[in-house]
Amino acid sequence: MAVTCATLEEVRSNIDRLDQQIVTLLAERGHYVSQAAHFKKDTDSVKAPQRVEQVIAKVRELSRSVGANPEVTEQVYRTMIAAFIQQEFAEHAALEKSAKN
Repeated sequence: MAVTCATLEEVRSNIDRLDQQIVTLLAERGHYVSQAAHFKKDTDSVKAPQRVEQVIAKVRELSRSVGANPEVTEQVYRTMIAAFIQQEFAEHAALEKSAKN
């Protein structure tokens, strides 16, 4: 839970601490995205627009429940998901290429 900071330096220190945790979690999420590519048969299943909307609905609700801004959460997640979809396309293409060789 966020604490009230007395200085800008404290604010920045807490943001830096959170950034370390967020990047670590992004790396972990990326590993799962790479694994997902192994289970998907084509690029349409990589895009998975219905799954994207499920995730967005879930994180918007989670955002509300923890007192975060659902609009910010949705924007961050849509950007993150788009980046991970590109990663998954690359993974999927590499898997298809290795299967042909």
